[in-house]
Amino acid sequence: MRDTTFAEDASQIRTGHGPANMATLRNLAVNTLRDAGHRSIAAGLRQASYHPFTHPLDLLGLT
Repeated sequence: MRDTTFAEDASQIRTGHGPANMATLRNLAVNTLRDAGHRSIAAGLRQASYHPFTHPLDLLGLT
């Protein structure tokens, strides 16, 4: 699921702790969207992208 939604195989991050850090951030995004009630992660990402400066913070409860 992460590969199709986030294109992990095409990622240019390959050295150091970068790949593990990006996997952690992707997992955070997936789990946050699921906790917010989104069944489709791709649709949840699209909805969050409509208001990129406020909606992701709302999902995290940081407003």
